[in-house]
Amino acid sequence: MQVTRDTFNDVMVPNYNPADMVPVRGEGSRVWDQHDNEFIDFAGGIAVNVLGHCHPALTQALISQGNKLWHLSNVFTNEPALRLAKKLTDATFADKVYFANSGAEANEAALKLARRFALEMHGTQRSEIIAFKQGFHGRTFFTVTVGGQPAYSDGFGPKPGDILHCEFGNLDMLASMMSDKTCAIMMEPLQGEGGIIVPDPAFVKGVRELCDKHHALLIFDEVQSGMGRTGKLFEYMNLGVRPDILTTAKSLGGGFPIGAMLTTAAIAEHLKPGTHGSTYGGNPLACAVAEAVFDVVNTPQVLDGVAHKEALFREHLNRINAKYHVFEEIRGKGMLLGCALNEQYKGRAKDFMVAATNEGLMCLVAGMNVVRFAPSLVIPDKDIIEGLEKFERGIAGLVAQPVALTK
Repeated sequence: MQVTRDTFNDVMVPNYNPADMVPVRGEGSRVWDQHDNEFIDFAGGIAVNVLGHCHPALTQALISQGNKLWHLSNVFTNEPALRLAKKLTDATFADKVYFANSGAEANEAALKLARRFALEMHGTQRSEIIAFKQGFHGRTFFTVTVGGQPAYSDGFGPKPGDILHCEFGNLDMLASMMSDKTCAIMMEPLQGEGGIIVPDPAFVKGVRELCDKHHALLIFDEVQSGMGRTGKLFEYMNLGVRPDILTTAKSLGGGFPIGAMLTTAAIAEHLKPGTHGSTYGGNPLACAVAEAVFDVVNTPQVLDGVAHKEALFREHLNRINAKYHVFEEIRGKGMLLGCALNEQYKGRAKDFMVAATNEGLMCLVAGMNVVRFAPSLVIPDKDIIEGLEKFERGIAGLVAQPVALTK
């Protein structure tokens, strides 16, 4: 059957508006479309393809497990899930792991666990969850309400209650909002969808101290920042702040859907049998691939290489900006970077993304004002340089013709 981009309009629900080109194969940091046009991938499937496309270790893990066992209900456990959970707990603060299929589901589990913990430990009055404006935690109704972007949660009827939002980075405001009703604080230690915002480490430490003061749980959403993207296995390790619950997904599976919630034994015991579940959570195929991802990523060679690649990105982005004067700043950390547009180009991030695609570079946006890069952690230096050359050509064309491409 021959399918094209037009087929999308015929058969798919229109909640997405994908690019005109349809990718059909990838290798490393390169992708080819139906017409064999080549693209360099700085998007990484939205920070998912942590080792690029078709990494041999991941491909082999999938083939090997695919010839053994595909699925079991949670009436049974399986070896890949147990191995992956052991590796995650050995490498982090956590004692226990819950597997899901996505970041949203991992966050849903974290929020339900926090509420159950507070109920059983402190009573019904402690149910408030405080999150941060411009945060993003998924698209289930609970997680999208906790996320601090009303545009994503409005229009679906009454929202889950007892959820408050604070300005990201405003410790005084958070202190004024917290009370003996506070169940948990949920935050991204590096805001992704909200614009690639890196908080002051002192703010993050202050959040931890406020949680301790009020006996509230601290939930770190590391769905986007985790699995080596910032040069450590998880960003909390860079900050010196230990959460009570951590969620991860995206890069965890390297492209195979999987999410995980990590926590301590004392907190985990409040999710007793029957309180939560997932048909596919802990699937042997997903866990086998994620274990292979973990084994490659959690090495000095990969983690230590992130800082070098970030420096290379920044060097060339600063050179481009010195020539075209389009960015206010280069934000982010590691292989999660954002080019924040200056006043002259505000609101036109999608134009920059489209211009880059037209030159053979896949990238992302983070809101209307930030162009986002989330490439593979092992992207070759030559692909970074070539990709940024394509980005520069796109910018040159955009600057020369200031009429918005998306209008």
